[in-house]
Amino acid sequence: MKKIGRRVVVITGASAGVGRATAQAFAREGARIALIARGRAGLNGARRDVENLGGEALVLPLDVADADAVEKAAQKIEEEFGPIDVWVNNAMASVFSPITGMTAEEFKRVTEVTYLGYVYGTLAALRRMLSRNRGLIIQVGSALAYRGIPLQSAYCAAKHAVQGFVDSLRCELIHDKSRVRVTMIELPALNTPQFSWVKSRLPRKAQPVPPIYQPEIAAEAIVYASHYPRREIYVGMTTVAAIAANKIAPGLLDHFLAHTGYDSQQYDGAEDRHRPDNLWEPVDSERDHGAHGQFDSRAARQSPQLWTSMHRGWIAAAAALLGGALLAQFLRRGSD
Repeated sequence: MKKIGRRVVVITGASAGVGRATAQAFAREGARIALIARGRAGLNGARRDVENLGGEALVLPLDVADADAVEKAAQKIEEEFGPIDVWVNNAMASVFSPITGMTAEEFKRVTEVTYLGYVYGTLAALRRMLSRNRGLIIQVGSALAYRGIPLQSAYCAAKHAVQGFVDSLRCELIHDKSRVRVTMIELPALNTPQFSWVKSRLPRKAQPVPPIYQPEIAAEAIVYASHYPRREIYVGMTTVAAIAANKIAPGLLDHFLAHTGYDSQQYDGAEDRHRPDNLWEPVDSERDHGAHGQFDSRAARQSPQLWTSMHRGWIAAAAALLGGALLAQFLRRGSD
């Protein structure tokens, strides 16, 4: 993409996965990017990526579950880089486990990061954007914001909460005639490192529910939304299918997921119950894991559905022109 000014962009969960890929994508535009996460090695790797790709980076190691830390970070970002143009809430935590195996502390922790972390980031952004009457907040969501699945109850509940929070916020911004915008990006299963570091009680190794997409596809949608904000953007046909199926036949989907949702989230090999997980402490403090997980050989690098969504205006215009041409030809034949 061509460089468009030097926008100031904040990304939470920037050290790996979708956040890391998104930092790289914004860097190609020459953005000034504030990188927020807990793992210092991952953050330093993200900073190198940004600088090598033509952007500027500010590393801010913090836990998004700490509201004061998020607010102080926002203040520092504006002191260093200037007014924030785009704030991307992306940090997440999860536990792969049946509900009966979960603890109250685990539910609380996932909620604090995956839901309240978005709330705290949004509040910090609004405190600055509303007075300027401009800015965009991007909430990285999931198909699971609409359709819960087994073995990820805390994460699904947090994504549902984000969806409800954003609906309320959007209504209030419209009421106040604010030019601050908010959008949600609903994602499919992605090849990110989370499946090797999320806390798990599954008997076998965790995996994204196939089909799997590369995180760059999510980053493409996020950067697109930063220029052309919509109410919501779905990424991947599986996201569209899951949301549509849940609206049409949620009960049938309950039974389908009860039969398929366990095996589809696991793959070959027993889980290592002693491996480190990132629920309470980062696992990329000393080792940089990058944007990709272990599923490169199985992950799609393109999404025809996303391409169609991003070009829907041109597609509609082309369809209208073709339809008009066909109608004109039909009328000419009828008059002969």
